[in-house]
Amino acid sequence: QVQLVESGGGLVQPGGSLRLSCATSGSIFSFNTMAWYRQAPGKEREFVTRVTAGGNTNYVDSVKGRFTISRDNAKNTMYLQMNSLKPEDTAVYYCYALIVNSIGIKYTYWGQGTQVTVSS
Repeated sequence: QVQLVESGGGLVQPGGSLRLSCATSGSIFSFNTMAWYRQAPGKEREFVTRVTAGGNTNYVDSVKGRFTISRDNAKNTMYLQMNSLKPEDTAVYYCYALIVNSIGIKYTYWGQGTQVTVSS
């Protein structure tokens, strides 16, 4: 059973930075796609960014130029570097992973979430 464990959340002032980590129990090479989602109070969970096995990345427009997703294959860990944080970035951030097996069956995994609060 694959497990994803996020860490690195906390309280930060506007304009500050945080780095989130998502540690996986299995080899990161097995994941076709890894991503970060977030859910603000009273809102739907939304996509933030993703990185494919090939290293391609996508970002939601609201974080482009401020957030950077990366993978450390040796540590089986994914990161989200968040700079120039804004109050609207306040949310619970979730790690997501997708595995597609040899016959096309998809398996999805979620972490438990880590709270990010941007406030003065």
